[in-house]
Amino acid sequence: MKTFLVIGAGFSGAIIAAQLMRQTNALSVRVYLVNGNGRIARGMAYGTQSSHHVLNVPAGNMSAFPDDPDHFLQFAQKIDPSTTAASFVSRRLYGDYLEWLLNETERLAPHNVELHRIYQQVTKIEDMPGGNCKFVTLDDNVTMVVDRVVLALGHFGSTSLPITNDSVSSSPRYLHDPWDQSRLDAIPARARVMLLGTGLTAVDVAMTLLSRNPNRSIIAVSRRGLVPQSHRVSAGKPLGVGAETIWGNATTIREQLHAFRNYCNHLEAKGRDWREALAILRPVTADVWLAYTDKERRRFLRHVQPYWDTHRHRLAPAVAEKLSVALASGVIKTLAGRILSMEDNNGGIKSTLRRRGRQEARIEDVEYVVNCTGPCANPRLINSELVKQLLDDGIICTDSLGLGIEVTEDCAVISANGLPSENLFYIGPWLKAKYWESTAVPDLRVFATRLAKRIVQENWHAIAVK
Repeated sequence: MKTFLVIGAGFSGAIIAAQLMRQTNALSVRVYLVNGNGRIARGMAYGTQSSHHVLNVPAGNMSAFPDDPDHFLQFAQKIDPSTTAASFVSRRLYGDYLEWLLNETERLAPHNVELHRIYQQVTKIEDMPGGNCKFVTLDDNVTMVVDRVVLALGHFGSTSLPITNDSVSSSPRYLHDPWDQSRLDAIPARARVMLLGTGLTAVDVAMTLLSRNPNRSIIAVSRRGLVPQSHRVSAGKPLGVGAETIWGNATTIREQLHAFRNYCNHLEAKGRDWREALAILRPVTADVWLAYTDKERRRFLRHVQPYWDTHRHRLAPAVAEKLSVALASGVIKTLAGRILSMEDNNGGIKSTLRRRGRQEARIEDVEYVVNCTGPCANPRLINSELVKQLLDDGIICTDSLGLGIEVTEDCAVISANGLPSENLFYIGPWLKAKYWESTAVPDLRVFATRLAKRIVQENWHAIAVK
């Protein structure tokens, strides 16, 4: 019996575990799914229990399986028959779906396939002599020997802000974790709140806060003050053209961005929508990123990424409408600028800011501050004993831009000496280092299918002989 260990049980972990069970054929397999927090098939994205947090992708595009595009839609319609492919449903429901499909896959698996859930942290991974297997240590010092390991590590929380001093970072008025529902609920309904960030996380938190008091005062601060755009209520027919239609043979960020803007103007003149231009780029985004030099990638991150993020990762129309009303009424105010200092003054938090393009400082007094800057992408900055060990031992290595880790095309991790592993793989948002747009369900499900097939269909006899 071959043993596969999956570390992490959010979307990526649940799907790779399900795919390993689905693709086993005649191979006898035992899949260990390890998750330290005891919440299988949830993770940061789908662990929320708030009905105000909805998917920012329509239900019709959220199937866990690329070969069964209506898989999630059919599940959602059993819960609510009015759900359509264009519906934006709650993230809580999607978490229910992931948990259900994992249980269902296990129930339907043949007798030669087993799934074991382990509610512990993995603290260390080492090679066994010969290099064919991995030696794994759990947090209670229990050890395991497994044939293959898949790191399905999802998003890690934001790192500590360099601006905050000890009095603020330890203050009960400062929420470092925006998903700490109990602390969010404890914020008084009339309290003025500052959100650090203006992206999707900030919108989620704002919707939660306004659900208790629609007239609460909220100020959201980010470097550029940009908020996410909205999905269209109904999508038009795809144009069916490629990226070359937009920018021909352009290869630099400057040339491509200029051509992209011109193409959006062209669409608008024809009564169409700029979102259609992004839809054209969607299938080739990874190829475009792979073609960039390191210099061009840095230029993209510095100048284009904030605008890409707010236009590419859009809000459900109903959420966008609520946000628009709150912004128009002044209930939510956005500010583009930098936080210079923050001070806990007992009755609240005093923040000194400098607005973008101005020299003078501005003071904002609020009662609570919530860190909505989003997850940390750089593996070297996160708080994980396992990741630190893998980096220190050179088993994995980060990319030069701090976006994730280096992997091969089949998701095998690459060591610090540049060699691909034969028994350690990665799937999750750190694929962004190589493929950029690899954090969403439509992308990750393809990687999961491909990776499971690669592992299960290995020549196990030849490996054993070697």
